[in-house]
Amino acid sequence: MSFRSDTNGRRTSTGSETHMIVLPGGGYSTHVSHEAEPIAEWLERLGLCASVFRYPLHARHPVPLQALRAEIRRRRDGGADRIGIIGFSAGGHLAGLAALAPSTDESESVDFVVLGYAITSMETETYRPARIILLGEQAAPQLRHETSLDALVTPSAPPFFIWHTAEDIYVPPEHTYRLAWALAASEVAHTVHVFPHGPHSLGLARGAGDVEMWTTLAASWIAERTGVSARARRTSAL
Repeated sequence: MSFRSDTNGRRTSTGSETHMIVLPGGGYSTHVSHEAEPIAEWLERLGLCASVFRYPLHARHPVPLQALRAEIRRRRDGGADRIGIIGFSAGGHLAGLAALAPSTDESESVDFVVLGYAITSMETETYRPARIILLGEQAAPQLRHETSLDALVTPSAPPFFIWHTAEDIYVPPEHTYRLAWALAASEVAHTVHVFPHGPHSLGLARGAGDVEMWTTLAASWIAERTGVSARARRTSAL
């Protein structure tokens, strides 16, 4: 399997009925490079089709969400039967919005989500700069609530794989716990891993200790939803 570039210069691997969209973090102000193409390349080694989507920056809600949903529709129109999204930090927040925010268009649906140290709540004061970019300095409490992932979970939500580290000072694991509690309360399938050590923005976490195991765990979880072969899963840690 190999990468190709689409009309917007994004690198895309080919040959799978499941398409995974990679959303790098960056606080809605930048796209972190090690959470972009390296993630897509790892997914390619799992036998999946993957592309990096560089959503609009310094844009107010719902502009990034609308852009991502247009990308999801485009991928489905291109033949993808299943859409998975993997997002990190602010990219994880956007991934969760796409999966959980109400939509009447079935072509915008998300089949499963992988989140790494994701911002999930706009009601906390952690990572305030990202909230200000997305919602504005004087965002009303209702808007902050409506863009918090835990407030959007319903029993029809897709499965989630979520990982975090207990030492993350930028996006504390409280964000993961909030979302996990909401998923459990609605009986939505989910897997949660909070590793004891590691800073924010680890990406693939190569050489970072126990947290490096997240890719192996996620590969197995993704395989359950996509039919990725055991052989492809074994390559995920290479």
